[in-house]
Amino acid sequence: MLVLAFIAVPIAELFVLVAVEDRIGFGTTLAAILLTAVVGASLLRRQGGATMSAIRGQISSGQFPGRDLAHGGILLFAGGLLLTPGFLTDAVGFALLVPAIREIVRIRLAKFFRNRTIIL
Repeated sequence: MLVLAFIAVPIAELFVLVAVEDRIGFGTTLAAILLTAVVGASLLRRQGGATMSAIRGQISSGQFPGRDLAHGGILLFAGGLLLTPGFLTDAVGFALLVPAIREIVRIRLAKFFRNRTIIL
């Protein structure tokens, strides 16, 4: 499944980039890609800092920051998507910056991994 994603996503991105370039031109497409990377990195830095602050606060009060650690991991994934050139990965990356969507993803990942955990 993961191998399929590594093949399908770049091909889909290439098709979208070519289609956008045909409509708005090469320079504008390149500027849009760079703009989304800069805006995404800025938003990610702000949300990542807030998440790290929440994690530190929970640890200092003796609580396990499981929920915020999961959000931090999802934000890390979103950052990778935002730094990958392309509009599809940017759309998913920006969606993961929305706290409500990130919480839905966290819950689904928790359900997925709940019965698949192996203790060694």
